[in-house]
Amino acid sequence: MTHYNNKLSTHLEQLLANGQQHLLTGGLKGIEKESLRIGSNGFIAHTPHPEALGSALTHPHITTDYSEALIELITPPFPNITDTLEYLKALHQFVYDNLDNETLLGASMPCGINGDESIPIAEYGTSNIGRMKHVYRHGLWHRYGRTMQAIAGIHFNYSVPKALFIALHRQAQSPLNLEQFTSEAYFGLIRNFQRIGWLILYLFGASPAICKNFFKSRPALMKQFEEFDAGTLFHPYATSLRMSDIGYKSNNQANLRINYNSLAGYVDSLSKAITTPYPDYEKIGVEVKGQYRQLNSNILQIENEFYSTIRPKQIINSGEKPTLALKKRGVRYVEMRSLDLDLFNPIGIDEAKARFIEALLLTCLLNDSPPMSDQDHKRNNANQLAVANFGRRPGLELDNGLQKIVLQDWATEIMESMQPVCVILDGQNTDKPYSAALVEQQSLVANPNLTASARILAEMTRTGQPFSRFALSKSAEHAGHFSANKLNDSQTEQFQEMAKQSLAKQQTMESKEQIPFKMFLKQYFSQT
Repeated sequence: MTHYNNKLSTHLEQLLANGQQHLLTGGLKGIEKESLRIGSNGFIAHTPHPEALGSALTHPHITTDYSEALIELITPPFPNITDTLEYLKALHQFVYDNLDNETLLGASMPCGINGDESIPIAEYGTSNIGRMKHVYRHGLWHRYGRTMQAIAGIHFNYSVPKALFIALHRQAQSPLNLEQFTSEAYFGLIRNFQRIGWLILYLFGASPAICKNFFKSRPALMKQFEEFDAGTLFHPYATSLRMSDIGYKSNNQANLRINYNSLAGYVDSLSKAITTPYPDYEKIGVEVKGQYRQLNSNILQIENEFYSTIRPKQIINSGEKPTLALKKRGVRYVEMRSLDLDLFNPIGIDEAKARFIEALLLTCLLNDSPPMSDQDHKRNNANQLAVANFGRRPGLELDNGLQKIVLQDWATEIMESMQPVCVILDGQNTDKPYSAALVEQQSLVANPNLTASARILAEMTRTGQPFSRFALSKSAEHAGHFSANKLNDSQTEQFQEMAKQSLAKQQTMESKEQIPFKMFLKQYFSQT
């Protein structure tokens, strides 16, 4: 078990002793943010992905996730988080400038849906790669239902500075080459984040309530919640029901044992899940009467189907399997996936949150990270579910591997361990933005009523609004913000050109002769 306290980690002590602490700064930060398009009637949009935004298949920064109505905005990675967030703002602005009487929902939990059939599956054109993306989503529908796929979140992508890995590699006198050492260090970060990632849910969870319509296709799941009003279900002390077990984690995924103790173990265990048949999915069928229902009938269709709070990532070439990219080129960055949309912020995230997350990930990297057992996985999952459902409950205890510990006490330990990292990241900046971000989050530990989840329930109570009306009202405020802050002509022209190029790229792909789809899938899955 890794302990988090105010004692400097050995790695950080050595960096300080060598005057290399500055190597912690400048890691690349990118953000992926999903938002559901809502029509003027308050329901999920049934219009196609706006052509003015470009091709969802080929645009590098504006695409769709599960649904045609679920826009995904992807920033480039920047060393300075301010630049990342400015780009995210510009993407939002361009999208809003090209929406026709529609709004981007500012909440993670969907509103304005009316059962599975009301959620249009994303379309990506007639190329084989486009068909594969669409069929994969059909598979998710048959396996889990469409409703869960309409949930939105933010993914925080972080790449540790290469110079830091070079210094740590020398420090460790590791027999591994730098690429191997880097991958193993990233997996250490991942294991530590899995141990303490519940903190993200407590601090930034913003989905304590759900519209009853969310359960129209699976009414039995409503029994586990209390009724807030005639249209809303909730848990009084919930932080992030998006990250709870309200249906997405099927039994087959719950029983998966993905190995995070090494890159080889991770690739092998994930590959096994993609190639192992699953009886319930075999009953669905793959190609039925000439129509594909899923890509295959295995435990996972592809890697992305495996749900995890944090993933090791490598930039993939077109048509390349993610596990193969990792196997060939190692880990390039991590994707932290447990962040709810901040309903009180027009772009869903603010600078203080982003700075805190960067410092937390670096703290996870620098602390010792022993291998994880099946028991560790169960404990981590139990802690996460407890915080997702009941994180603000007074006296809530978690299991740190040695003992039961009150959430606030453990959170305080973790944050104390982050202080030296925050001081280093602040550098010569007199505003000390990382230390200030830490202090801001410490206040949320001291007072749970300051968390977004508590504020949402308090505002719903004060205004007498069900969750859907409250979420749509805040989303309308965000729309007003963007209507008052137009892009300059130069930025608009840049985004218009990107859209134009993406449409041309898709057209070029579709104009080429395609091999039969069945053969395409066979070649894709046979990559080694």
